[in-house]
Amino acid sequence: MTTAILGLGNMGKGLAQRLAGKTDLILGVRDSAAAADFAKTVKADVASYQDAVAKADIVVLALPYDLALDAARTLPLAGKVVVDMTNPLKPDYSGMSLGFTTSAAEEIAKLATGAKVVKAFNTVFAALFAKPVADTKKVAVFIAGDDETAVNAVADLTEQAGFLPERCGGLDAARLIEPVGMLNIRLGFGLGKGVNVAPVWIAV
Repeated sequence: MTTAILGLGNMGKGLAQRLAGKTDLILGVRDSAAAADFAKTVKADVASYQDAVAKADIVVLALPYDLALDAARTLPLAGKVVVDMTNPLKPDYSGMSLGFTTSAAEEIAKLATGAKVVKAFNTVFAALFAKPVADTKKVAVFIAGDDETAVNAVADLTEQAGFLPERCGGLDAARLIEPVGMLNIRLGFGLGKGVNVAPVWIAV
């Protein structure tokens, strides 16, 4: 499986570092020269968004929500497993711009015709990617998608990245997962708990 990560913000870089050497990686970027040094550290190829998508089985949208919508609208994602890790936030981060009647993942799926969209990683702060895997292997990554094969592929990717996959059902479950991401942001930033917190799902 070849995984393309579109965007090299903190989330994209963090996931790339966790996946280095565990899967074939392509970094989809706007400026390939600026990404060259980082790509060497994670043993990844660098390509334009278009070329990265063409070569990938799994495409991770490590982009802000608005840019993820643009990618879904313009890139040839049909037949690809597309991982949406966005949270649809208001510009001031005070709350969500969508909620409960739809989700970022569902809106992306409407635009990415023929893609197998899976929600994942939106409840994980980027700082956790820098932690030892031993510290994160019980941290849940909530996964939602309508295609079972795609969900299983993203669950495998989650384990490769050192987290615990928690399957949540169809893509409409993203309406519930995205508010968990907002709650984590409120706890981490609004209530001062920092970026080393994450929800954990346990059976008691």
